[in-house]
Amino acid sequence: MKERTPQLRWEAHTQTPLLGLAVVFGIAYAVPIVAPDADAWVHRLCTQVEWLVWGAFALDYAVRLVLAPGKWLFVRSHPLDLLAVLLPLVQPLRLLRLVSTLLLVGRRARMAPQITLTTYVAGAVVGLLMFGSLAVLHVERNAPNGNIKTLGDAVWWSFTTMTTVGYGDHAPTTGLGRVLAVGLMLSGIALLGVVTANIAAWFISRFERDDEAERRQTELLEALMREVKELRSEVARLSAPPAVPEQEESVTSPRS
Repeated sequence: MKERTPQLRWEAHTQTPLLGLAVVFGIAYAVPIVAPDADAWVHRLCTQVEWLVWGAFALDYAVRLVLAPGKWLFVRSHPLDLLAVLLPLVQPLRLLRLVSTLLLVGRRARMAPQITLTTYVAGAVVGLLMFGSLAVLHVERNAPNGNIKTLGDAVWWSFTTMTTVGYGDHAPTTGLGRVLAVGLMLSGIALLGVVTANIAAWFISRFERDDEAERRQTELLEALMREVKELRSEVARLSAPPAVPEQEESVTSPRS
C-alpha cells in the first residue's frame, strides 16, 4: 500500500477538529446578531472566537503549504483558500471573516472522504441559508428604509432568494445587503443545479438498474426456454419405439 504524504496525514488528522471549529464559529457569529442586547463581554468574546477560528484555518493553510511537495503548485491549485486567508486582513469586517471562513470550511469539507456529495450539498444549502440570513439581518436591521428587521424576515428572504422565487415582500435596501443578495442568488442557482443534477443522476441510475434487472430476467427466461425445449426433444427421442431393421422384418414375417 502506498504511504500517504505528510500533507495528506496532516489533512486527515485536522479534518474533524477544523469542522468542529467551524461549528463554534457559526455560534460565535450568530449570538451577537440574534441577541444584539447581550452584554459587551459576550460580543467581545464572540469576536475573539471568530478571529481564533479564522486563525486556525489560516494556520492550517500555512502548514499544508509547507508540507506540500510543490509549493507553487499548491498555491495555484488552491486559489480560493489563499483568498480566504488574505481577505480578512485587507478589511477586517465580520462579513469578510464570515465569507473567508465559509470558503475554508467548504474546501476542507470537500476533501473529507467520509462526506458524500449529497451530504456536502445539503450542508452547503443549510449553511448558506443560515449565514445568509444572519448576514443580511446584521446589515439591514438598522437601515432607515429596510424591511428585514427580524430573524424570521431574514430567513424568509434568504429562502425565497436561494430558490429564485423572489416574492419581493422583503428586499435589502443597502449596498452591502444587495451584494449579499447577489452572492446568495448565484450560490442558490449553483446549488439548485447540483441538486437537480443529483436527482436526475439518481433517476438515471435507477432506470439503468431496472433495465439491467429486466435484461437479466429476460436472459434467464430465454435460457430456461432453451433448456425446456432441449429436454422435451430428449424425452421425445427416448420415448419413441426403436426402429426394426428391414432385413429382420422379412425373416420373422410368416410365409404366405
